[in-house]
Amino acid sequence: MKKLISVAASPMKTEERSSCGPKLKRWCKSRRCQLWRLLLLPFIPILALIVQTTLSLKSSITNGRDVADVEEQVSRATELGKLVTRLQQERSEVAFFIFTNGSTLRSNLSQRFAGTNRAIVQMGSLPMLVFKNRSKPVDGEAFKTELEELRYVFCTMLREASINAGTSMTEAVEWYTNANAALLNHLTKEIKDTDSSTIWRYLVGFKNLLRSIECKGIGSVLGINYFARGYLQPRAYERYIAHMVLGRDLLDNTLNLVPSLIPLHKDIKEDSNEYQDLEKKNQQIVDNKHQDGSVADAIEYFDQTATFLDKLRAVQKQLREYIRDGVTESLTEARRSEVVCAGILILVCVVSPIIIALVRNAVNTIQVYARNLAEKARELEYEKELSDSLLYQMLPPSVAKQLKQTQQVPAEFFASVTVYFSDIVGFTAIAAVSTPYQVISFLNSVYKLFDEKIECYDVYKIETIGDSYMVASGLPVRNGNKHATEVASMALELLEATSMCRLPHRPDQTLCMRSGIHMGPCVAGIVGSKMPRYCLFGDTINTASRMESTGEPMKIQISDDVKRALDKTGFFITSPRGVVDVKGKGEMTTHWLEGRIGPSPERPTASSLDCTPSFLARIHSQRSPRYKTETGKKH
Repeated sequence: MKKLISVAASPMKTEERSSCGPKLKRWCKSRRCQLWRLLLLPFIPILALIVQTTLSLKSSITNGRDVADVEEQVSRATELGKLVTRLQQERSEVAFFIFTNGSTLRSNLSQRFAGTNRAIVQMGSLPMLVFKNRSKPVDGEAFKTELEELRYVFCTMLREASINAGTSMTEAVEWYTNANAALLNHLTKEIKDTDSSTIWRYLVGFKNLLRSIECKGIGSVLGINYFARGYLQPRAYERYIAHMVLGRDLLDNTLNLVPSLIPLHKDIKEDSNEYQDLEKKNQQIVDNKHQDGSVADAIEYFDQTATFLDKLRAVQKQLREYIRDGVTESLTEARRSEVVCAGILILVCVVSPIIIALVRNAVNTIQVYARNLAEKARELEYEKELSDSLLYQMLPPSVAKQLKQTQQVPAEFFASVTVYFSDIVGFTAIAAVSTPYQVISFLNSVYKLFDEKIECYDVYKIETIGDSYMVASGLPVRNGNKHATEVASMALELLEATSMCRLPHRPDQTLCMRSGIHMGPCVAGIVGSKMPRYCLFGDTINTASRMESTGEPMKIQISDDVKRALDKTGFFITSPRGVVDVKGKGEMTTHWLEGRIGPSPERPTASSLDCTPSFLARIHSQRSPRYKTETGKKH
């Protein structure tokens, strides 16, 4: 019995077992949801990695395009800067020619014209240029045409030594200035100060350095005019001051944007005596004192200015190298980033199906395991119900639960219970003429019938000893004053069922039963450790046994106490038997229980004699058809 209790109690505690069924059902319902979660969980980091890598690749491609645009922009700016430089040099030669009254000592216009033409060819298609004081922009072909016409005028003047048309020549020099201004404005539009690239400082510095050289070139033209003519007109003087100051500011701005150029500019200023002499000449122009014009001074100023501007152009060339290196490095980094991001994306796309397959296999394995576990849990629940039901047939449910929880049940006193005894009349004679198998089969059929009948009442079967059958009501669960009526109703039904029983191996012989009932106090408790039984002790049990043994066949003898309890209900018919000498008690007044008045209370219909016990049938009825089929196959 301890083993049976241990098996029934070991899987879980009482509270856990009582809630196992609903929890198991809820778990089965949410199993599919949990499996979907297991499937989706690995996809979250994979999806995040794919999105992040895609965004990084998109950013790298965009950055690469921006760098490529910057590279193209730098190439255009470089070619544009070369053209501006050629026009500046050509303008200086033309200015020297004009303001020295046609001196050819330092004029090499043919070479300058050829250099400018090469720069125009390298430039390719010229952009639309907006000249100052013109309403319509000038395209590339118009620009070339105007330049050729201007050169033709110079060649004509050079052949005819016609230098007296000063106004026309001044306008020609202004054309160079306007052309350079238009080219630099176009360059400014391409190079924005708010460029987001990493070399925007270099690009802005390059633009400012070109403008600085342009301003200083315009100033040098006016300076040649001063030394060749001996004096600057007020308007020319103002222009000289404005361009020199603007050129200095633009140069300082370039050095601030690109500090690496500061040593080169410092070398120009400190290591060159010509620079100091040029500064003195510039100060002389600023003073603008009248003096005699001198071609020699103009040539010297022209040479010094050209040397200084060439050095600035060398700085400009170094800045172009910085820009190219920066663009190349940025482009290489952008391409490397594209390759890395593309490689990661390809790797993720290749590995993802493998991960999906592994996760799917794992989820399938988990699903099979979960299904098997749920099946085993249902089987365990079924077997537990079987063992509990069997245990509850051997011990009262409340006592069995307490025994499983604490492994001990203290004895308990009951103030009033009703005890029923019965035995089969002539059982000794029947056993003497029957085989052991027939005796066991006969008793099993009778007790199965009795067991099914008493399940309809609030009673508890204590035990069977041979042909004796003992039932009590009012314990182990107290039921107030109902125990007498419950036992009386049960006794009447058992007596009626007995009257219709026939012996299986002796069909002509009718079964006779003798019954007795008594009520009173008793003590109940678990006795034994190997096969514990729920036993009753007290005079009430002895008196109930005497009521049965002193009774008559097919009658129910009750004590006077039972008679008074039944009379209070008014539902039972009794008749006095008289005084009976009871062993150990002396003379007692007893009565016969003969029947019940009025309809019997509605109770569940008991099954037939040969059916499965009702507690097993009740458990089987709770199983689904599929599970009962599977269980039947297994068993």
